[in-house]
Amino acid sequence: MKVLFVEDDHSIAMGLEYSLKQEGYEVHTCHTVAEAMGVLAEERFDLCLLDVTLPDGNGYEICKQVKQREDTAVIFLTACDDEGNVVMGLDMGADDYITKPFRIRELLSRMKSVLRRYRKIDHAEQVFRIRDIVVHPLSAKVYKGEKELALTAMEYRLLLTLVQAEGRVLSRNQLLEGLWDIGGDYVNDNTLTVYIKRLREKLGGENGEAELIKTVRGIGYRLGE
Repeated sequence: MKVLFVEDDHSIAMGLEYSLKQEGYEVHTCHTVAEAMGVLAEERFDLCLLDVTLPDGNGYEICKQVKQREDTAVIFLTACDDEGNVVMGLDMGADDYITKPFRIRELLSRMKSVLRRYRKIDHAEQVFRIRDIVVHPLSAKVYKGEKELALTAMEYRLLLTLVQAEGRVLSRNQLLEGLWDIGGDYVNDNTLTVYIKRLREKLGGENGEAELIKTVRGIGYRLGE
């Protein structure tokens, strides 16, 4: 699934691009209207995430170009939910808008909802299973056996990052990047240690069963059988 992401704030762009790639999206990031127009002349996309205010114009110009070519999904990212700006974007054919700051999970949910309207993603949910733990990404729910686990947003994000790595070892830096949140929540190395400890307790082994989150000394962590 190809996404054109246009955002002039390089730190936000880098973090969000990483998160989208973690979710399996192919992301092309641009920082200006001119750059985006050049890319659109060469490539086709399934979805465009467009910041409204850009150094050399605005996202409305890009949206107009996109919609003239084909009926591609468009979501506006805006720092202001002023009704006039919202209506203008929707009148141009945009499918949704989301106000900054926002949560990654909220954005992912909006993207999937929009893409379903275009029949570009399967309605079937990809479910992750390891031992008796089942993770449902679409509903952001985790079950241990028949019991739903009460995870905080960060604990859930940490678990999802580990699950999606499919048993590969992730360094602490990779996990910290996976927990990066555009809403502004800051996670440092010490906090990560606390989240891992709490998540281990909630996932827990039974009858002496080994911990699900394995420590790989000097490297990082992985989810193991």
